[in-house]
Amino acid sequence: MEKTVNTTEKKVNRKTMSGVVTSDKMKDTIVVEVSRFIKHPKYGKYVSINKKFKAHDTGNTKKIGDKVTIEECAPISKDKKFRII
Repeated sequence: MEKTVNTTEKKVNRKTMSGVVTSDKMKDTIVVEVSRFIKHPKYGKYVSINKKFKAHDTGNTKKIGDKVTIEECAPISKDKKFRII
């Protein structure tokens, strides 16, 4: 009797965003500011929206001002839900 192992990989859609490092003072954590340029739904004017995300940075490799790409992952702590690609 042979058992065949059916390995079906789940396709995981993870959000990726790019931004600029604004803080690197925490251990293994950086703060990334992501800017988006969206159209206002009612008035039609384009608005710039900035949002800050905490991301996991093993070994503190990134410094303030670096451009990075972050990817969504399983929660690492209360606020950290992203990691550096």
